[in-house]
Parts: sequence; C-alpha cells; structure tokens
Amino acid sequence: MSHKPIRNIFCFLIVFMLWFAGSVPLRAADEAGKPNILFLLTDDQSYETIRELGHTDIDTPNLDRLVQQGTTFTHAYNMGSWSPAVCVASRAMLVTGRQVWEAQRASQQIEKERQAGVLWPQLMHAAGYHTSITGKWHVNAPPQKCFDVARHIRPGMPKTVSDAYNRPQADRPDPWSPADQSRGGHWEGGKHWSEVTADDAIDFINDAKKTTPFFLYVAFNAPHDPRQSPQEYLDRYPLDRIEMPKNFLPEYPYRDAMGAPHSLRDEKLAPLPRTELAIKTHRREYYAIISHLDAQIGRVLNALEKSGQAKNTWIFLTADHGLSVGHHGLVGKQNMYDDSVRVPLVVVGPDVPRNKRLDMPVYLQDIMPTTLALAGITPPEHIFFHSLLPFVHGERTQSNYPAIYGAYLNRQRAITHAGWKLIAYPQAGVLRLFDLTTDPLEMQDLADAPQHQDRKRELFAQLVELQQQLKDTLDLNSLAPGH
Repeated sequence: MSHKPIRNIFCFLIVFMLWFAGSVPLRAADEAGKPNILFLLTDDQSYETIRELGHTDIDTPNLDRLVQQGTTFTHAYNMGSWSPAVCVASRAMLVTGRQVWEAQRASQQIEKERQAGVLWPQLMHAAGYHTSITGKWHVNAPPQKCFDVARHIRPGMPKTVSDAYNRPQADRPDPWSPADQSRGGHWEGGKHWSEVTADDAIDFINDAKKTTPFFLYVAFNAPHDPRQSPQEYLDRYPLDRIEMPKNFLPEYPYRDAMGAPHSLRDEKLAPLPRTELAIKTHRREYYAIISHLDAQIGRVLNALEKSGQAKNTWIFLTADHGLSVGHHGLVGKQNMYDDSVRVPLVVVGPDVPRNKRLDMPVYLQDIMPTTLALAGITPPEHIFFHSLLPFVHGERTQSNYPAIYGAYLNRQRAITHAGWKLIAYPQAGVLRLFDLTTDPLEMQDLADAPQHQDRKRELFAQLVELQQQLKDTLDLNSLAPGH
C-alpha cells in the first residue's frame, strides 16, 4: 500500500492547523478591537431635563456625569410621527435607519425587514456583536428574533387608571399618588420598571466579560406617564421648588387643528384650561421620575466601570422625543415646539472630547449609523441618517442636513433652519414663525411681521422642497405666503 495518500492527508492537516492557529487569534483580535456599545434610551425626556445643561433645577448627578465625560449634541431632534404615539415612529426610524415616511412604510412590512437582516441589532450581530435588549421595544418585530438576548420587554407605556387623568383639581383632593405601588403602572410586578431594566443591563454587563464586543440596548419606559417614583424622589421637589415654564399658556389656541385636542390621551392628563397647580404638580412628578431614572442609569454606569470594560465602551444616551408638560399650554409631545422635538444626546467613549457641547443640528437617529461605523459596517444604501463621528472627532462642523424637518400626522409640518423655525398648521390655515436665536422659548410669533415676510417665504419654499425629497404628500399650497 502506498504511503502517498497518507502523506498528503498529513500535509493537509499540518497546513490546516497552521492556518487555524493563525486565523483564530486574528479573528478574535479583530473582534476584540471593536468597542462595546451601550445604548441608553429614555421615553418622553426633553432636552431641558439635565441639570448640567443649565435649563432646569433638577437633580440628575449621573446624567451630569455623562455630559461631563463626553460630548453633548445640544440640538438633537426627532423628525416627527405618523402616529399620536410619537415613540412608535421615532423607534421605527432608529431601528430601520429610514426617514420618517420610509420608516412608516417599513414598519408596515417589518417582518420583511427582519427577514432581510437589516434591522439595527441584526446588523450589529452580523458584525460580530453579542446583542441584548431590555425594556421598551415598541417595534412590531419579535425582539427575541432581533437580539441574541431579550429580557423584560415592555409595552409602549405602563398601564394607567382613570384617576391619573384630568388632575389635580383645585377644589378637590388629588386621587393619584405616584408613590402608591398598588396602582400598577411602573410598579406593576412589584418592582419599579426602571429598576428592573437597570438590573437586566447590569446582569448582561457582568456576563459580557466573556462575550465581547457587545451591543446593549437599554430602553427605559421612564419618564413616560404615569410618572411614578418612590416617595423620597417626590419629596425632593416640593411645589415651591418648581418653576412655571416662561412660555406657559392656559390654553393653546390651535390645539384642535394641530391634532392635540384635550381628548388626546397625553393632553387630558391635566385639566383645561391649564392651572399653575396642575402644571407644577405634573412637572414635580416629571422631575421626580427623571431623578429616579438617573439613579438607575448611575447603577448601570457603575457596573460598567466595575466590570473593567468602560475604557472600551461607547455610551450613547438619548430619548425618543421630548415632552411639553406645560409649555405653550400643552402637556404631550404631539407638537413641533423644541420642548417636544428636541432631546438629550450625549456621546461618551474612548478619545471622545470631555464636557464638550456641539450645537449643529442632528437627528437622534444618527446614533444608529454612528454605531455601524464603530462596528466597521458599511451602512446599507437605505440608511437616511449619518454618523456623528466626524463631529465628535472635529473633522466636520457643518450639519449633514440643510434644514431640520418636522411632521405630525397630516396636521403639522415644520422646518428649522439657520436659527429660525416655521410651523405650519394646514387645517387651521396658519403659519407660525419664530426667531430661535432671540426667542428660544418660541413665544413671539413673527409670521405676520412685515419685516419678516421674505424669511417666511424662503422657509416655506425650503419646507416644500424638503417634503418633495422625503416623499411627503401633504399639500401645503393653501398656506403659501401670498396665496
């Protein structure tokens, strides 16, 4: 019997072993070179609710820590929504990377997107990441089929009861206590949902010491209503500590035409007309649940540092949209004012400038392609949004967007450009114009001022052009200046 075949097999095995010995460490080194991604997403949190940013008397030591450790985009926006549940559209844009109207179409065939493997967590998994989610998903695709690990997936909002609405009234006792654990909501299950979500994140971080790189999607339901928190957090905010919004109104004049009537769930949380008692009470509860949320985020950050992985982890903090809570006489998020469309956006990571503020306009969904860039992924062609890394590294100073677009149903459109904002209410036949540089709280409508008619026409033309680019079919012709 010839020994030639045996010799050939032996040579093949030697070559294979040499290749395997070289290739496995190389593959592991490549993956080890990719940073971990910790994504912290809150619900209903306005840009103004971090003390370090100087807008509000609120206690947020851990969010302050993130701001101090990283770079904050002070003008981060959500594009809008096709649904009164603005978070649905915001999160659909986030996980698909598509602009608002394409995200609407994608969400209607989300299973096709999932099967194509193009959702955000799937792209990260394909790049070698161990992926996990805890908390609110609110995308109509099974999270267990989108992430490697899915724990305590929560619905769009905690269950609430009638006592939580149309309160407080000056002539009767308040029937609602945010610290009463028997009322369900964030307390359903016996432990506050923010604490459960933080527990899951901490468990994953501790386990991930053996499984890097990781992509951890931590989605808190807070500070969405019912705005519940332990009594100790409520006690920090007596009513005499709460300042009324300077742009407070008892009633917004276009609330019905803009699609935010008092019958809308968010808007009926407080009585109409709005009162100082009601707005201070709701803002007190808003601040308290944010401070409680801040403490849970602090626990996650501490666990990350204790695990030894912080130096190789990028942290992104944002919210799906903001919230009015008394601004302009509104309570919800179904409007185009900055308190509702602007959100916190903080980036922390290796070599990220510390305690830096950048004011170029971005969309919160830019976080998605930023993480793809960190993972070494070439974004699929359908991704509308852009990486933030060139701004973080000082390589770019001009916004990727010629103007910021905003939309809500077929009731509102807006454009923000060069320090000005134009809001359109087609059903009311109204345009509103604000100089954000001199009037950041959007209190003085300049739409009828003779000296600003050219500005109004220019912004309106830009808005119509943006509509065409985004395939927005809402006809605004009847609002055209001079029509």
